[in-house]
Amino acid sequence: MAAESPVESLQKEARCPVCLEYFTEPVTLECGHNFCRACVSQCWEGSDTAASCPQCRETVQQGNLRPNRQLANMVEIAKRLSLQVAKGRGGDGMCGKHQEALKLFCEEDQSPICVVCDRSRAHRAHRVVPIHEAAQEYKEKIQTQLKTLKEEREKLLGLKVTGEGKSQEYLKQTQTERQKIVSEFHALRQFLKEQERLLLAQLEKLDEEIVRIQNENVSKLSEEISHLSELISEMEGKCQKPVSEFLQDVRSTLRRCKKRKLQQPEEISPELEEPVSGFSQKTIELLEALRKFKDTLPSALERKRGEPLGAHRQVDVTLDPDTAHPNLVLSEDRKCATWGDTRQRLPKNPERFDTERCVLGCEGFTSGRHCWEVEVGPGQYWAVGVARESVRRKGGISRSPEGGIWAVGWCLGDQFRAFTSLMTPLPLSRVPSRIRVCLDCDRGQVTFIGAGDEAPIFTFPPGSVPGERIRPWLCVGYRSRLCLCP
Repeated sequence: MAAESPVESLQKEARCPVCLEYFTEPVTLECGHNFCRACVSQCWEGSDTAASCPQCRETVQQGNLRPNRQLANMVEIAKRLSLQVAKGRGGDGMCGKHQEALKLFCEEDQSPICVVCDRSRAHRAHRVVPIHEAAQEYKEKIQTQLKTLKEEREKLLGLKVTGEGKSQEYLKQTQTERQKIVSEFHALRQFLKEQERLLLAQLEKLDEEIVRIQNENVSKLSEEISHLSELISEMEGKCQKPVSEFLQDVRSTLRRCKKRKLQQPEEISPELEEPVSGFSQKTIELLEALRKFKDTLPSALERKRGEPLGAHRQVDVTLDPDTAHPNLVLSEDRKCATWGDTRQRLPKNPERFDTERCVLGCEGFTSGRHCWEVEVGPGQYWAVGVARESVRRKGGISRSPEGGIWAVGWCLGDQFRAFTSLMTPLPLSRVPSRIRVCLDCDRGQVTFIGAGDEAPIFTFPPGSVPGERIRPWLCVGYRSRLCLCP
């Protein structure tokens, strides 16, 4: 075993035999031994005057504790020497409490300690390893975590680059959409200006027609007034003649008065909605064109822009089997309704149509804009549209807005009609094979469009549909088939 160095011997001498740490306020007993003031006082707790030395057990007086200033100075010198020796050896630091090199690592407290700390009560039961081994172990753990963190950073950098690329792409798309919207609305404004010009020109023609009728009426009235004035003068003059002369040709005069019948002038109505018979056929056609344009303007704008005005949301509609007439056969996916020759034995629930071959959609709408398409198969006497939730199910029903139904379809008389109260005929060159139903709950409006050529079919004007729950409605005719398009 190597001999102790002078510094180590000095360090031992500078330590209290009780606490084994450097002396703090060292005092000397009568027997010559030295202790920390606090340590010896703790050993003598409970004694009055006489006590024994903690080291040699010799009896001493408690009042004879003499401060040992030379020992206190020597302790300070020992601490500085220990610090210098540790620095010269390249140590990992000094214990602030014992001024010893930090050569150990406490696992429980996760802190470097010196050999004196290891022997103290604070660390005696703890797991202690050499500080270099602990450093190597934790360095390997740190390196593992560092590798993971670097990999995560690389992933995040990749996500950042990808995100920036996508953002730039999205910005390009929004810019393209912005330009498209500006272009489309510019075209819409041009379209509206052109329609305004045409309508104003048509109204100008209507003004001319009104003035013409008014002038003709004034001319006819003036002529009638002149004839009546002449007849009145003749009658007044005849009444002034003698009796014998008065009675000559009196019956002829009376006949001429009775035959004279006032011709009523043509009436000019300020209401453009109902043209009177006094207008010419050309004027009536002009008024009809104005009225149709007013009703179909939303559809015209839709065709101009290429999509439904107000962005109707395409919805997936299915048929409600609880409402289907017993003669209707529904497909497994509840998309198609087909005429069946045999009446099915189904529950007679209050929701089911029992007379009319109708069926409702499962979906109901109370707000927003929605659209769906119906494919029309072979057969006759079918109809497509919407109905309110409370539509009549039992017995005969009125297929009109008064009966809670807004629809178009192929009816008796081999005509395609709108189901208005007057069953308005629709002058189409051919019946569309697919019909798009556009429901605007907020405006109370239903529009029908040919899904193939986007041609407008008919529009029930705003306010026609009441503000209650509205459901898709189909009426399947004899040997016909209607299918909801996916």
